[in-house]
Amino acid sequence: MSLFVCLLILFCCDLNLGQSWNETEGELTCPDSCTSALLAMEQKIEDMEIKLAQFETKFINSESQIEELKNQASKKVIFSAAAGGSGSIGPFNTDTTLVYTRVITNIGRAYGQFTGVFTAPVAGVYYFSIFYHSGGEYGGKLLLYKNDQLMIMTHDHESQSDTADNGGNAVFLQLQPGDQVYVRLPANSHVWGHGLHTTFNGFLVNEM
Repeated sequence: MSLFVCLLILFCCDLNLGQSWNETEGELTCPDSCTSALLAMEQKIEDMEIKLAQFETKFINSESQIEELKNQASKKVIFSAAAGGSGSIGPFNTDTTLVYTRVITNIGRAYGQFTGVFTAPVAGVYYFSIFYHSGGEYGGKLLLYKNDQLMIMTHDHESQSDTADNGGNAVFLQLQPGDQVYVRLPANSHVWGHGLHTTFNGFLVNEM
């Protein structure tokens, strides 16, 4: 800033605004009117620099707010999917992960349509629910797992007199990023895949 002011002084004096040479001091001087004008110009430049700094701060804050909104949007996790097929799913000889191929909602894309596995994107408390419909000729049963640990189940025994069964259950789970939640159909059990009766649902309740 001082170099700029000095250049202005030289420019001012070079325009014959009353400049004089002080032979005793050996320096170039300008009259009061010239000095006042330069000081006023210097003050305006300083004011502009302050306003520019304030604008930069507001711009940085705006960028941070936009980024925060993007992060909040990316943390919305909601899914709902139904088992597909034209009839009964199972019974199988071994426990089988049930793949809910009819995706109804998948905000956050945490549910895998082709694997049947939900993978937690962020740490938090999640809510999950499972429902099924089945016939009575075989047992109807579903198991909900967190990683390799059984969390909840719902089932009904086979019955010759009961031609239709329905069941459901729900749970809150605290998950870490990468934790997986899925539903297994136990061996010798079955559920109905037609008509959107059998569903797997979940959403992020609170991030932690």
